[in-house]
Amino acid sequence: MKDFKQHIQTEFSQYEDAFAEALGTTHPLLSQVLNYIHQQRGKQLRPILVLLSAAICRGITSKTLQTAVVLELTHTASLIHDDVVDNSPTRRGSNSVHQQWTNKIAVLTGDYMLAKVISLLAELRNANLLNIISSMSKSLTEGELLQLHAGDTMWISEKQYYQIIEQKTACLFAACSEAGATSTGATCRQITALRKYGMHLGMCFQLKDDVLDYSDIEDIGKPTMNDIQDGKVTLPLLISLQRASKEEAARIREKAEALASKSTDINIFETEQDIKSFVLRYDGIRYAHQEMEKHRQKALEALSIFPDNKYKESLVALLDYAINRVK
Repeated sequence: MKDFKQHIQTEFSQYEDAFAEALGTTHPLLSQVLNYIHQQRGKQLRPILVLLSAAICRGITSKTLQTAVVLELTHTASLIHDDVVDNSPTRRGSNSVHQQWTNKIAVLTGDYMLAKVISLLAELRNANLLNIISSMSKSLTEGELLQLHAGDTMWISEKQYYQIIEQKTACLFAACSEAGATSTGATCRQITALRKYGMHLGMCFQLKDDVLDYSDIEDIGKPTMNDIQDGKVTLPLLISLQRASKEEAARIREKAEALASKSTDINIFETEQDIKSFVLRYDGIRYAHQEMEKHRQKALEALSIFPDNKYKESLVALLDYAINRVK
């Protein structure tokens, strides 16, 4: 798999320095929490997307670096708050912030990061970037609320599923690519194309996450079937239920509900294996991969307005990584 970061290594290092600086504070407890968050940071795909989107237009500037920091701070704050809402004990293999400290400290830390976002946006003095970030932030919140509301019944429609992942995941990728291009003063055509690319990249990324949840633990190195245990039904299972007989679908729904309710009357391993086998039997995984390929083609179509160069190659490599990654 091609290294999609190789042509922006210097600028990415500058971004990392800027992000670390943004987390600086003289408050002892807050400093401790922010250092913990910094050590647990993930793949950094979103700031990379910001940088590549700027690079393919007019080049990475100091505004681009600050924009990347803004978006990663927003993303990180949303994860901290999400973990509180979902009562998730872990994040990226370590204790989530609220698990390591308390709900109050987690919420206030997320709030602090969002306040930092506002401060950095004020320094940028760019109304277009402000609109992109604010619209994305509203969408993230609406997506979380939509998922919470849907969680009351567990069983959502395919349309609701797509709406949730577009608002909770894809819109952030779209904002990253759009903001990266905007930070360089790119043309409206370039900005529109990159936003479209980012949206379809985000859809691929979330679909792949949902597929990986049906993998074996030894394949991806982390627990699986987390979505169902959290009461979230994703595309592979939704499609499989549509294809099965009413009787079999009812049986699997009952098992999924038992998992979600943490019932002590079931064998968790056998129940998970039964659901996995059901999804494989009705080609739920294959269907999700087919949907990923549709979004991949639309993302490539969006990039077609740009001349072939190393940055375009990197954006294609990032797209392929989102689909082909194993964890």
